[in-house]
Amino acid sequence: MRLLSLAFPIALVAASVGFVPPALAGESAAVSKEEAIDESAEAVGGEIAVDVRDDVSDADRADLERTYGLHPNSAWSAAHDKIEDGFVPVADESAVLDRLAHDPRVEHAEAMEVFRASFVPNDPMFEKQWHLSRVGAESAWEYACGEGVTVAVVDTGVACFDKGPFSRGTDLGGTRCEGGYNFVHDSSEAYDDQGHGTHVAGTIAQTTNNGKGVAGLAYCARLMPVKVLNRFGWGTLADVAEGIRYAADNGAQVINLSLGGSGRSSILEDAVDHALSKGVVVVAAAGNSGKAVGYPAAYDGVVAVSASDSNDKIAWFSSRGPEVAIAAPGVGVTQQTICDGGRNRCEIFGTFNGTSMASPHVAGAAAMLVGLGVSSPSAVRAALAESAVPKDDPKLFGAGILDAAAATSHVYWKHVLYRGLALLVLAMLVSRRIRKKGGDVVRSKAVWGGALLGGMGLLPVLPLFKVAPRLGALRWIAELATRPVGEWDILFSAGAHKWLLLASALPSVVLTMLLFGMKRSRPILGGFALGAGALLTQIAVTADVVAPFGTFALRGWAVVNALVCLWLARMSLDQKRA
Repeated sequence: MRLLSLAFPIALVAASVGFVPPALAGESAAVSKEEAIDESAEAVGGEIAVDVRDDVSDADRADLERTYGLHPNSAWSAAHDKIEDGFVPVADESAVLDRLAHDPRVEHAEAMEVFRASFVPNDPMFEKQWHLSRVGAESAWEYACGEGVTVAVVDTGVACFDKGPFSRGTDLGGTRCEGGYNFVHDSSEAYDDQGHGTHVAGTIAQTTNNGKGVAGLAYCARLMPVKVLNRFGWGTLADVAEGIRYAADNGAQVINLSLGGSGRSSILEDAVDHALSKGVVVVAAAGNSGKAVGYPAAYDGVVAVSASDSNDKIAWFSSRGPEVAIAAPGVGVTQQTICDGGRNRCEIFGTFNGTSMASPHVAGAAAMLVGLGVSSPSAVRAALAESAVPKDDPKLFGAGILDAAAATSHVYWKHVLYRGLALLVLAMLVSRRIRKKGGDVVRSKAVWGGALLGGMGLLPVLPLFKVAPRLGALRWIAELATRPVGEWDILFSAGAHKWLLLASALPSVVLTMLLFGMKRSRPILGGFALGAGALLTQIAVTADVVAPFGTFALRGWAVVNALVCLWLARMSLDQKRA
């Protein structure tokens, strides 16, 4: 909820607060050293870094500085700094480095290499969005962006329509909005006439790297606008409950509720339970009372979010209590919102405070995890908690402050590790069986190529090369390359993945039926089946996927399908040697 909320009888409130217009950045005619470095350069020509021995005397240090033109690194005082910078003619750089390398007072001397941050979008106001950097957005984007995931924003609506007086602003032009409903005016157009919902939605999935305005966290995700709050920022219990049920029944994998009230309601609780039962991750603002956590955040199963500031302190207004699951930035959050009542494509970039602003950070991170194949609400909550930056008081911060970078990287590499280990075990079992007949499996490149495609993705290490977010509209290529075939359906619809049609023995069965007659294809078929079996083994172990019939049935189903894949792999690879 945004700060300075107003209470209404028998109503749930998303508060109103003014926005702080962003200051215009100052301009300078001077060209800094940073600006002078070519963006593609790997080193700074003519600049060297020298690591001086710890036991070097002040006199020897002074001599080194005179001899080689060194000076202490400005980041530390000369009394404590042992790393010095040197500037030499580019033509003499190699010779000077060689001399320094043989000087007994020097441990290391190297060319001044250029290090770069992870992907930084070109949205001009991104530098003002301290909150996205604080949750690790730049690093998280190397692993996920919420592709295929739908996030419902149950709020005042979202300015994401292409036609009419309530058309979207320019900076939301690339954000995909699907479905939605206006429960306030009983129509299919859930437009925003207040501003709160658009600001919240932008933090989740604002169009990013488009050279305009600001950025969003899960910028590849789809938004489902559900309007339950009117132009004054409040709505009825019935509308909010209906909005939650609508989102759960119409394809949302994540629901953000930046709203709340102080009274417990069985109607609202049942709506939340309905969403959770359908495998939807429900994220809600803890409240702005500074006291007990409000509702629906306080219900069991909801990820209740408190607000932290730029110093990682709890915001004074943030509600608190044992129900808090996690904290996220909620002070000075800059995002696009509407003006002129949402009409005529009018947009501004407001800086708001409140747990309403904290909640969408967590909803965005949840969408990224769902896009990585972790769709069970309990698994998403656990992944967010395990990766959070710890803080002392759980009643204020829950598990800690959101770290989307750690959450996405931990989930990604955990899956890669589990699948890799499972693949090795399955390959050893099949190989052992075949060796008894004089065959060999593990030395075939075709087998391992098929295994990667079926179990891990052709290029599972691609995130280490920081490629995906730089591909822009072609990011889907990187997404396909880092996922096994069993997860390709997520890219089109994360909701369809819960049926695990591709993460099953079905693709292996179909491919075997079609290609088994081609003897050269059998190593690839066998490897693919081994990979699919490894993927299914990981699913059986982690059970972090939403399944229609519960965790026990999911595990049993995964094990049975893994055994079928193992049999298909052995059959294909046996026949290869026949």
